[in-house]
Amino acid sequence: MSSAADYASTQTQLIQYLEVKLAANGYDGALRKEGFLEVVHDLIESYRERARLLVDHLCAPDRRIQDFLDAHFADVAAEAGAPRLPEQTFMLDRPGLARLVSLPAESDEYRTDLLTSYRVRHGVLHNPKNDRRTTVGTFHIAEGGLPIPGDKRAVPKAVWARLFHAAVNPPAETRVLPYTSGRPTPAHGLVSLLIRPIVCPAIPAGDPALASPRKTMEIRLFAPGTLVSNLDFVESIFGNAGNPHLAENDAALDVEHWTGHSGCMILAPHLTALTKKELGLPHVSKATERQKRDRMCWEKEDELYNDGVAFKATCRTTQGVMVTLIADNYFGYCKKEVKTQISFSANLSGLAEEEHAGGALAFPSYSLGEEFRADSSTIRNGASWDDVVREQGHLMQVQPRAMASTSASRRSSTSPAMCASS
Repeated sequence: MSSAADYASTQTQLIQYLEVKLAANGYDGALRKEGFLEVVHDLIESYRERARLLVDHLCAPDRRIQDFLDAHFADVAAEAGAPRLPEQTFMLDRPGLARLVSLPAESDEYRTDLLTSYRVRHGVLHNPKNDRRTTVGTFHIAEGGLPIPGDKRAVPKAVWARLFHAAVNPPAETRVLPYTSGRPTPAHGLVSLLIRPIVCPAIPAGDPALASPRKTMEIRLFAPGTLVSNLDFVESIFGNAGNPHLAENDAALDVEHWTGHSGCMILAPHLTALTKKELGLPHVSKATERQKRDRMCWEKEDELYNDGVAFKATCRTTQGVMVTLIADNYFGYCKKEVKTQISFSANLSGLAEEEHAGGALAFPSYSLGEEFRADSSTIRNGASWDDVVREQGHLMQVQPRAMASTSASRRSSTSPAMCASS
């Protein structure tokens, strides 16, 4: 069978899987070609009922992230409510599913205010509204975790919790699944993806004591349905780790290859429309000096958070969990945030450094020879300083007080000045 035929067969199977998955998730507009869905109707209804009974159940990686959120925001839960991950999402649990969902089944084009997607000969073309961004004012970090660098903006915990609530409850128009957008009743919801990016590659060695297995972290990504193209982009770079509900994909059951760290990213471009006041930021008269500097306060009630421009708001601690809200659909933010979380895991794990971790400390080093032995040829031979100068003077410049330095003409760029004394 040709590669083209193989691709067509794979796509046909993926479409069938998608239609069944839509039906299992409660979408009554799924196609019923050749009576296939009628054959599995009872199985789908049984699945729906079990899903209803387990509505509060979270998959293993989500449970780890939720436990972190519950503990970290316990002191502001009464004020702002505890952040809660969405229980029901359309899981992109097969490679290629995100790409299939990103375009209408009946059309080769999909348009929204945030992006335009096209079906092309070689796959898809996603064209987000913003294809480049400045980083000025972009990075916001929740208080109460690791120290916040001076060039980042500190977000009060209660404010970050309110941002989280808004992030997982996007406007209805952003929840449409593009694949169903051309049907009379489109499906709505959030989409999610599990990835296991490599933090430290495997290190083979003849000696088992020196060998090291590949280490990965787990990252969960959530987005409104219309932004499934962002997850398609991430999957094309970092792969798809499958269904997070299955034990075979649970990182905690694969301790040899898991760093022990979990990440989470939530796309929420609508956060730029929130005001500082509704998020609970103080009036400028009650703000601290840092809040004034970071613009985490307001003078007018209608002032938008971060002046209404894109930002990323992160919460992370030494417990090894990192949750980031991304108020934009710029594809580069998604990729860079995954790499940031890889770097976070590498820093906590040790013995590894993410390739774009921001540079490295470099120290000069010198080779002074492999070994030196103080034997009879170097001691008790009666040699004086004058004897050394007479024998080795062509290699050094004699200095006052019985000292000498290496001749400039013979000194290498990596060799330090050498001296000797009587």
